[in-house]
Amino acid sequence: QSHLVESGGGLVHLGGSLRLSCAASGFTLDYWAVSWFRQAPGKEREGISCINIRDGITYYVDSVRGRFTLSRDNAKRTVYLQMNSLKPEDTGLYKCVASRTCHGYTDIAYYAIAAYSGQGTQVTVSS
Repeated sequence: QSHLVESGGGLVHLGGSLRLSCAASGFTLDYWAVSWFRQAPGKEREGISCINIRDGITYYVDSVRGRFTLSRDNAKRTVYLQMNSLKPEDTGLYKCVASRTCHGYTDIAYYAIAAYSGQGTQVTVSS
């Protein structure tokens, strides 16, 4: 069954860095858009970034722009989220999803209608 697999989460201190990976299993990412979502305890899930695999165009919400960077390795069918200058408010369960477009990736419904998703990887930033 096709799905996504996230990895790379962990515990870091304020200002630290992590690189998350989102690997496609059972399908290629060539014609998809891959988005990252995070959810902190007691808070709603939020879409934070998206990349169009075909042209590499990326999108970020204001809270992560300038600190997080998306990239892709088509041969490895993997998308990376480099996270720098991490803050405690970045703590949460990070999940990636694949959809046909980045359009609307910050909308609540976007996550629910994604074609593929993963189990997530936990990121914890201590102060």
